[in-house]
Amino acid sequence: MKDPHDVIIRPVVSEKTYNQVDNHNAYTFVVAPGSSKPEIKAAVEAIFDGVKVAQVNTLNRKGKRVRNRKTGHWNKRQDSKRAIVTLSEGEIELFGS
Repeated sequence: MKDPHDVIIRPVVSEKTYNQVDNHNAYTFVVAPGSSKPEIKAAVEAIFDGVKVAQVNTLNRKGKRVRNRKTGHWNKRQDSKRAIVTLSEGEIELFGS
């Protein structure tokens, strides 16, 4: 079993994710590329006390191609894996507010 902080890298903070929190009690996290849904569920329940996960959806996002303006060479941003975690009980205070 992996350390929970190695599975969950960081939360995704955007207007869209705040809308999901308000309407569906769903939180979005950037997770390790090799992590599975049961590992993500266990990690969220271990890191945040009093939280019960109902569902985990994952998606792999390919990094965008970007051009270096100085040299004209093309590079690629890093690929990432995201997890949308829906809670049945409790809530996560992202900024302690």
